[in-house]
Amino acid sequence: MNILKYLLYNSLLILIPNFVFAQQDSSARSEIIEGKVVNGTIIDKDTQEPLSGVSVFFTGTQTGTKTDNDGKFSLGKKGKHSALTISYVGYTPLKHDLNSGKSAEIIVLMENNNNQLQEVSISSGKKSKYRNKGNPAVELIQKVIDHKRTNRLQNSEYLQYDQYERIQFSLTEMSDKFLHKKTFDKYRFLLDTSSLVNNEKQTTLPMYMSEKIYERYFRKSPEKEIKILKAHKEVDFSAYIDSAGLDMYLNRLYENFDIYQNDIFFLKNEFLSPIADHSPAFYKYFITDTLTEKKLIEISFMPRNAGDRLFEGKLYVTMDGKYAVNSFDLGINKGINLNFIRSARVHQEFRSADDGKLYLYKSYTQSNFGINEKKGMSILGERTVNYSNYKSGVVMPEVFYRGADDQIYAGTHQKDIGFWAKKRGDTLSLSKSKIYANIDSLKKMPSFKRSMWITSTVVGGYGDLGPVQIGPIESIISSNRVEGLRLRIGGRTTPLFNKSIYLEGYAAYGFKDEQLKYYMSGMYSFNKTAPYKFPNNFVRASYQYDTDIPGKNFLIEKNQNPLASISRGPRNLWLYNRIAKLEYTRELENHFTYNFGIRNLVQRPAALLTFQTVANPDNPISKLSTTELTFMFRFAPHEKIFQGPVNRRIIKSKHPIFTLSGNYGMKGIMNNPYNYLNINTSIAKRFYLSQAGFTDVTLNGGTVLGRVPFPLLTILPANQTYLYEKESYNMMNFMEFVSDKYVGINMTHSFNGFLLNKVPLLQDLKLREYLSFKIIYGGLRNENNPATNPDTYKFPVHSSGRATTYALSNTPYIEAGIGIGNIFKVLRVTAIKRFTYLDHPGVGSIGLRFSFNPDL
Repeated sequence: MNILKYLLYNSLLILIPNFVFAQQDSSARSEIIEGKVVNGTIIDKDTQEPLSGVSVFFTGTQTGTKTDNDGKFSLGKKGKHSALTISYVGYTPLKHDLNSGKSAEIIVLMENNNNQLQEVSISSGKKSKYRNKGNPAVELIQKVIDHKRTNRLQNSEYLQYDQYERIQFSLTEMSDKFLHKKTFDKYRFLLDTSSLVNNEKQTTLPMYMSEKIYERYFRKSPEKEIKILKAHKEVDFSAYIDSAGLDMYLNRLYENFDIYQNDIFFLKNEFLSPIADHSPAFYKYFITDTLTEKKLIEISFMPRNAGDRLFEGKLYVTMDGKYAVNSFDLGINKGINLNFIRSARVHQEFRSADDGKLYLYKSYTQSNFGINEKKGMSILGERTVNYSNYKSGVVMPEVFYRGADDQIYAGTHQKDIGFWAKKRGDTLSLSKSKIYANIDSLKKMPSFKRSMWITSTVVGGYGDLGPVQIGPIESIISSNRVEGLRLRIGGRTTPLFNKSIYLEGYAAYGFKDEQLKYYMSGMYSFNKTAPYKFPNNFVRASYQYDTDIPGKNFLIEKNQNPLASISRGPRNLWLYNRIAKLEYTRELENHFTYNFGIRNLVQRPAALLTFQTVANPDNPISKLSTTELTFMFRFAPHEKIFQGPVNRRIIKSKHPIFTLSGNYGMKGIMNNPYNYLNINTSIAKRFYLSQAGFTDVTLNGGTVLGRVPFPLLTILPANQTYLYEKESYNMMNFMEFVSDKYVGINMTHSFNGFLLNKVPLLQDLKLREYLSFKIIYGGLRNENNPATNPDTYKFPVHSSGRATTYALSNTPYIEAGIGIGNIFKVLRVTAIKRFTYLDHPGVGSIGLRFSFNPDL
């Protein structure tokens, strides 16, 4: 799942209309650089060494930078600024007055902070060396690490507490020119002038807010967590987006932040905690203050390598021998390999309870997203969580712990204003308290409705006409060898048409074969849920006539992407297929899904593909007709689904996904000449490896039992385009391999820039590295091999008579790739090497593939 798609289609979908369009000619913030530049060098007053990583800002603004390895900085002077604010961990912050000339070259001396312990050397200039050995700050951090188990909330045998959370998204950093446009006058009532962004007051435009109150219960052994939603209030954009899906994704973006975990999910990425078991190998630590009255020690920390996915900030540790975290304030370095994020910070406070333990009392997360990471309008995301009523050691009845992990009380959306004022734990500002009413007014405005419709159509691919949606847009035009230019139009009904009955279809025409293709389906939902929503319980009948490439499954996807029309080498093996299908699907709340159906499939060869037996090659077979019983079982424990108004997507996590599917051919039914069973299974899982990134692994295998011609065998999924496909073999030609038994593994590792971030000159490009490896081993029994059974279909051959289709032998098919991603924040280029079966005609050993994946 990539965040840009989600934010564009959901949270950004709310924020883009009218506002972005109105700002396009504002030239970022309407302020023009006046040619004034401040250049300078920051050095240690005692050692006279340059200091790298020093923060330099124009006083009272967010405009700033950090010094390079030589202690130098350069700041373009926008507007009238009279002073610089300079700060660095372990040094006394200072303010430096500026002259009014057009340029300035300054040298600033910084002094060691007198509050720090004398034993700690905090100079981190170019030539000074930081060491863990003998560093009291590292020794103190090690004490915190050693006491994590006893200080974590999960150390309690039984624990329960209440939780209030508020998520808000707003537009910010809007230029004066934009705010004073006449087109914006009608939206001025939405503005909030009281928001704090990076501790500075800014004007924001609130667009989304959600509030929830939970009861939470934890049992240590056997481990069980139960979350009960008591109350829920949110801005309602359900006419344009799936509010539940958006809420789920935002909570994934801002997951509960646990400083005591080794690895922390934050902004959809895994960060190493500053008190992780091995954190001293990645962080620098300094004791910067001792708060005697509060019995706390302030520890400042920063990454050893600015490009790694690490935090920087301050921890406050208790001096009572428990070495617990009392509070912390942290952010991310601007050099980190993340896209679209201008700033992010997390603040948490802990309080002592009756049992003497420190429990989390308040958590606040703020992040600032922008397409341009340095200037222009951006999106401010905030999550506030208050915790209260901790009770330790209270045991609930055993039947309670057998309940679902996520539960909802009745009437969660029906709480009055008085209830929320009492339960929030804090007070909403006047502007925030008006958000719900303001958004209700906004949704009634015709200009907003028009802009939302245009944006949702372009981003989502479907034009919503109320009871009917037209699309998808990406499939309107494509081309291939059989059809030539292909035009297609399609659509489907929505719940406004009928909450139980859903119709879908398309019509497509090829100007070369001059044939009309079509698809039509009717679905009845027993739980009145659209087919793209979860959970579903429906029966569906469908009929389809269209072209297909064996092993490509155009028919299953029903979409042909224009970019996929560009192929490497000829694609000469095609089918005209008719499929009639009746199926029943049921999705359970625990994410176990099953599907049963019956399918009649008629395959007709097209282009250079022919059906003929070895024994009788002069009498080609015009079609292959089969009738099958189909089944599918899928189990995805703890799966999170992002549901939009047009489709659904899986939110990737560490939990495995198990799939078993198959089809049973019944000989003699509807002229089916074969009796067979085709079974396929897979296990997919993502492994997170902290700073080293993550690995996606898929194990798959299958078998075909029975004697069948090659169209009914397993045709290995090949990719003959220049677009990279994760689950296909990207150096394999279409229909190059068939098999009746196989087992394979696909692995893709993303380093997230872990290596390239350490390479000088490359680290500023924020490139990301990928490795992939795919191997599949299989075989073909003699009864299904035309070389040993003359009564079965011949494998396809090229027009010259050379073979194009093969059976896997004792040698597995192997390919591996190395890729560079995040090029211009969207492009990934992968070089792929094929290691086996290089003697096959029309194949290459090395190729380049491309993919587009904008993400954080």
